[in-house]
Amino acid sequence: MNEQTHTPDNEGTPRPALPRRLMALVYDTFLVLPVIMLAFVIAMALAALADGEAAVQPLNPWLAQGLILLCLIGFFSAFWIKSGQTLGMQAWRVKLVALPGKRLTVARCALRCLGAVLSAACLGLGYLWCLIDRRGRYWHDYLSGTALVLVPKRGK
Repeated sequence: MNEQTHTPDNEGTPRPALPRRLMALVYDTFLVLPVIMLAFVIAMALAALADGEAAVQPLNPWLAQGLILLCLIGFFSAFWIKSGQTLGMQAWRVKLVALPGKRLTVARCALRCLGAVLSAACLGLGYLWCLIDRRGRYWHDYLSGTALVLVPKRGK
């Protein structure tokens, strides 16, 4: 499989292949899961304190889903705003960039995260879209005005 493709709208910037993108996502999943678990522990402890009960009660499902979404948006947005790369993206040499004339903002990153959830919810079609898209973008890239690029190896 060709590791990179050149596209007219990004002035020849190479795009990472889907396996590289997915491996970065798997890497980041192992990093964000402990953040989500810690948020759940804190939320459950606060709920127990508020109720005055010694036994820990499960969280409301809507609250739990909102907490997960908030952790995901916070985790990815913090890394993307700082450097355009999460730790997984750094390991796999993938970088998020805003399209020309746009900036990576918290709102743009949050929109990308929400779009990524929708891309996955459609049986992953939003992710597989990069295989047929001539620009190599996901659905959430179009939604947020972003693109993933391949970072050259060090020393090149």
